[in-house]
Amino acid sequence: MKVRRSDRLIDMTSYLLDHPRELISLPFFVRRYDSAKSSISEDLAIIKRTFNTRGLGRVQTLPGAAGGVQYLPGVSQSGATDFLGMMALKLAEKERLLPGGYLYLSDLLGNPTYLRMIGRLIAALYVDQQVDAVMTVATKGIPIAQSVATCLGVPFVIVRRDAKITEGATVSVNYVSASSSRIEKMELSKRSLPEGANVVIVDDFMKGGGTIHGMHDLLKEFEAELVGITVFAEATFAGQRVETEYTSLLNVVAVDTHASEIKVELGNYLDKLAAVTSDQA
Repeated sequence: MKVRRSDRLIDMTSYLLDHPRELISLPFFVRRYDSAKSSISEDLAIIKRTFNTRGLGRVQTLPGAAGGVQYLPGVSQSGATDFLGMMALKLAEKERLLPGGYLYLSDLLGNPTYLRMIGRLIAALYVDQQVDAVMTVATKGIPIAQSVATCLGVPFVIVRRDAKITEGATVSVNYVSASSSRIEKMELSKRSLPEGANVVIVDDFMKGGGTIHGMHDLLKEFEAELVGITVFAEATFAGQRVETEYTSLLNVVAVDTHASEIKVELGNYLDKLAAVTSDQA
């Protein structure tokens, strides 16, 4: 039974969004909608143009017998700027200040609308690279990792600070927390990562970078390759960060506990996105 173009466009768009970075053959859509290959190609051209105009990512077609169509998640520079500006204002709300100078992030990282956009922002940096998994440490980094992994169409793995019997055999490393100078331990199940996997590390907040450095060391135990590091927010750190190559969406420049003031600026994300977009062009 043939499907009308309007219905076809909606269903095809939904399918592409649900299968990011997956190469889908044109004959698959021909059979799915009982339509001519030329009609499917015209539909894909419409979707491609709309995605590009709206800053939703790229739809690219690959010619040949082994070719097909592929959706690569992305975001426009203006869309990223507007969203991060809004996030910076929310993060600077004085009600977020907790005892000890900590910031409350759970409402932001628990909002599914924000998380979807955060996932797209981070995924846009790595969409053209070989990524096999997204790694984070329990607990607040989990929703970010899940969102990024969904956009990239790969699994996410969780590093824990305490062993879980349900994880089976684990690999552990000791690391120094740069902010507290304490030696701590983190563990990852041996079944979580295949040897030689290409991994993106994400986290919610970074001060000295000790936790992220520990995850980096853990990757070496699995003989895995680090693709990149991205954090939702970084904070000004007086000492020497143990990880210097990273991307941050936001930068908490100053926290005044007496005046209950938080100064937040945009991180280096927009510069990294501009470089990636330039390479794509």
